[in-house]
Amino acid sequence: MSFPTLVEPAEIPPEANSKSSQPFDADNFNEVVMSTYGRFPLALERGSGCRVWDTQGKEYLDFVAGIATCTLGHAHPAMVEAVTKNIQKLHHVSNLYYIPEQGELAKWIIDHSCADRVFFCNSGAEANEAAIKLARKYAHTVLEIANPIILTAHASFHGRTLATITATGQPKYQKNFDPLVPGFHYVPYNDIAAVEAAVTELDEGNYRVGAILIEPLQGEGGVRPGDVTYFQKLRQICDEIGILLMFDEVQVGMGRSGKLWGYEHLGVEPDVFTSAKGLGGGIPIGAMMTKKFCDVFQPGDHASTFGGNPFVCGVALSVCQTLEKENILENVQEQGAHLREGLKMIARKYGQHIAEVRGWGLINGMEIKAESPLTAPDFVKAAIDQGLLLVPAGPKVVRFVPPLIVTDTEINQALQAVEKVLAKLTA
Repeated sequence: MSFPTLVEPAEIPPEANSKSSQPFDADNFNEVVMSTYGRFPLALERGSGCRVWDTQGKEYLDFVAGIATCTLGHAHPAMVEAVTKNIQKLHHVSNLYYIPEQGELAKWIIDHSCADRVFFCNSGAEANEAAIKLARKYAHTVLEIANPIILTAHASFHGRTLATITATGQPKYQKNFDPLVPGFHYVPYNDIAAVEAAVTELDEGNYRVGAILIEPLQGEGGVRPGDVTYFQKLRQICDEIGILLMFDEVQVGMGRSGKLWGYEHLGVEPDVFTSAKGLGGGIPIGAMMTKKFCDVFQPGDHASTFGGNPFVCGVALSVCQTLEKENILENVQEQGAHLREGLKMIARKYGQHIAEVRGWGLINGMEIKAESPLTAPDFVKAAIDQGLLLVPAGPKVVRFVPPLIVTDTEINQALQAVEKVLAKLTA
């Protein structure tokens, strides 16, 4: 198969093709930085739009976007302006005082979602940690459950704090960190019978299910979309027994799915949902959103020193407003469909190795067959050689999460690179 001939983007900074004056030394880096990441052999130093350059001046098409984070790509004019404006004005004061930018961002989120209240923090893990604490307090004070249990799904991912890795239904993230936080139980994703059984079986003595925490689409778990019927039944169960339905929208929220929020694909509204990653377009910010009825936090119950400071809220608000002003959700839908169709064409050609292509908007996964010798990390390494940055979602799924401003030309370039990778790896 073939794709249209590529053209270079119109605006690339002149300095982008120049090499760094100081060569990067990975050995020196590893001497001083803890080895908590399995890094690919690449040092990036500049970016523009959907493209980045390494310290040697080599150009790459970025379909990682900081792991589904750089909503507007790199060095977007709206973000450059917002960063400059807000850092010159007031960057941090703490939540001892009212922060107007925080109120403006919260109002934008509420006006564009089912939420009534917002709590700001610094990351997705912190947002999910806040949701876990809120669920426990609601269970104790409203539902009168002495020992509340939160249901989460197998293959889920909710963060790296001790509570959120416990909530994460993947043992590989929990190994050697026990004793884990009590009060969690795991069920298969998209399996409503398992949820119904757990709610019944865990209702014993002082123990009872108090909330369900789940991703509308599992990202780290292999880019697996939620089933509409399953999520509507979850909503029904939670309504019937009065427990909270909480969605982790850290990866799928803020337009990545083609809608502003992942729950919009499922025909239900959560009681609590979390956001981070794309909310700040690469500036660290997290948020927990709630309906008014379950806003049980009081002063002193939860806090964050940096959460919602004037700088991050000002920049995040510019990202939100740019999504609207530039009709970026429409681009996500169009380019997401373009990407999936192209990947499916490639999957049909390499059917002995590729099992499935799936996703929403611009979060898509290409699953490699279990019997194939190919792995996602090997695929990602080979793609780097073709000038394309991708990210694994487990050992057998390659994830495609470009900036939401990606163009038709850049999608074609990525598809060409993917086919070259498969041709090389399967030769």
